[in-house]
Amino acid sequence: MFQKILIANRGEIACRVAATARRMAVRTVAVYSDADADAKHVHACDEAVHIGGSAPKDSYLRWERIIEAARSTGAQAIHPGYGFLSENEEFARACQAAGLVFIGPPASAIQAMGLKAESKRLMETAGVPLVPGYHGAAQDPALLHREADRIGYPVLIKASAGGGGKGMRIVEKARDFEAALASCKREAINSFGDDAVLIEKYVQRPRHIEIQVFGDTQGDCVWLFERDCSVQRRHQKVLEEAPAPGMTPAMRKQMGEAAVAAAKAVGYVGAGTVEFIVEQRDGGAMNFFFMEMNTRLQVEHPVTEAITGLDLVEWQLRVASGEPLPLKQEQLKIHGHAIEARICAENPDNNFLPATGTLRIYRKPHCTAFERSAVRIDDGVREGDAISPYYDSMIAKLIVHADSREQALARLDEALAQTHIVGLATNVQFLRHVVASPSFAQADLDTALIEREKAVLFHQDPVGLPQAAAAAVAQTLLDEKALEGSDPFSRRDGWRSHGVATRRFQFEFHGQMHEAQLAYLHDGALTLAVGGSSGPLQFARSGGGIDVQYAGQRQTVTVYSIGELDHVFTSRGATQILATDLLAHAGEGLSDSGRLTAPMPGKVVSIAVRAGDKVSKGQALAVMEAMKMEHTIAAPADGTVAEVLYAPGDQVAEGAELLRMASRP
Repeated sequence: MFQKILIANRGEIACRVAATARRMAVRTVAVYSDADADAKHVHACDEAVHIGGSAPKDSYLRWERIIEAARSTGAQAIHPGYGFLSENEEFARACQAAGLVFIGPPASAIQAMGLKAESKRLMETAGVPLVPGYHGAAQDPALLHREADRIGYPVLIKASAGGGGKGMRIVEKARDFEAALASCKREAINSFGDDAVLIEKYVQRPRHIEIQVFGDTQGDCVWLFERDCSVQRRHQKVLEEAPAPGMTPAMRKQMGEAAVAAAKAVGYVGAGTVEFIVEQRDGGAMNFFFMEMNTRLQVEHPVTEAITGLDLVEWQLRVASGEPLPLKQEQLKIHGHAIEARICAENPDNNFLPATGTLRIYRKPHCTAFERSAVRIDDGVREGDAISPYYDSMIAKLIVHADSREQALARLDEALAQTHIVGLATNVQFLRHVVASPSFAQADLDTALIEREKAVLFHQDPVGLPQAAAAAVAQTLLDEKALEGSDPFSRRDGWRSHGVATRRFQFEFHGQMHEAQLAYLHDGALTLAVGGSSGPLQFARSGGGIDVQYAGQRQTVTVYSIGELDHVFTSRGATQILATDLLAHAGEGLSDSGRLTAPMPGKVVSIAVRAGDKVSKGQALAVMEAMKMEHTIAAPADGTVAEVLYAPGDQVAEGAELLRMASRP
């Protein structure tokens, strides 16, 4: 076994590899870019070496610097993780030339499976089922058009060197082929430097099912069952589960043996994934066709670990050091059901636009160990870390395991509800909607599930204004209670010897303004009127949250206040509400310095004034956007704009000074 390895990656996969290495008493070396100088993976390893600038091309893709770091620290092997250099045959050869073990397949296997067209010709020779199509080297547009006509529409044009959904077009009719081909080739040359394409029959209602394979240096190869990765957006996976729902033992065996045949055809060593497109037919019958092979560890490998009780990174290290596979095929068994959700910094309601920002709040569900467990989180970030624009938008992977799929679904929803992230947009609530959708809950799976269920997946907010406002008011009153002194004059509970005290709050909820009235009754009771609801408001601390009763509902909520923006998390969902206590802000105007600051982290949408402009109290000065809300920054008093400090499109932190004003003389 190795004494020291270098991990040529970052984030959660670097932390994941380091954890197994530590358990095996193998020392680790991290590499890091400028942006990752204080990243979690740097601290997870025994040593760390700086390798360049923040952009991947200046650091994590500079394999010569990585090899130099390995040699200078005495590492004997390099684990590439996934992404970056993990499927780069030139890097694998360079490692070997430098006397380092590449913890992955031989460079020849990476090369053989790297080009889709060539790999499919190889698979055809090995007897692996292929989708009807054209995989030839000739790329004359007229020839490609004739081949598409022969295959029959709809067809799928795919970049031969592609991946991640780039260079891919579905063509429904012959008249659309020419334009789609030109578009696909342009994207392929820009993304991969190679505009060669292949054409395949587009499978209707396809499922994406992949087989985990493992080979050793002695020539043995096994398959570790399947994963269903059908839930995708923009051809990128969102949820993965193992085993695949509806999979029969006979078909599982067929697919597993086909995957092993594919791996053996290229002399495969280490962890790999053979991906199949599965055609669903009436009556439940399914046909499967080879799609591609990923010559690395997959992002979704934890679900395989959960159902087998194995550590695939440990297997990688053992096989790379020359040991035989730890188990034979007949010794591998499936235990229960596992699902993985990819938690990403993105806005699903805005076409999954990636988000950047700081993890102001990052609270995770209670997790257990790496191996088969109830709840597991794989991440490479901590609370307070920044999600930068340089790397992938994935924040964490949430993996659950249970005896049945139904139990795993319930456990996943509960764990997602306990995942609280504040500071940037995420897909956590979207994932909860997917899990609860009829198609996913009933295992009616195919790659169009998100499009089919879009009515219940997007622009959903199960927490209404009355519940959000009640939570915000309760949090405000509890915060005030904590600040009260012992004398009666410091109390802010509205008590008086007779009559009713009324306190007003103003809320901005989903871009609309609302006013609430909180009444303090003589007996100490509270009533709240907001958004058409009115009634008693009762609340109390409950663990780390607040037990709130209002408008006929009782629920435990957790509220995080960032500036004036309250982030409300409940068992039903999460939302944001901008709250202003009009009593607390009565009589306020400009501060002595004339500063106007951002009440929340977000993006400047527009600036309505310029330096030197005279403005009146209440006049709109700027508009900010955070999460799904827009907030107008208004002049608190008459004055003159002294300076505008940001421009539309700028990202700003909570408390950042947006404009500076001077009072009118």
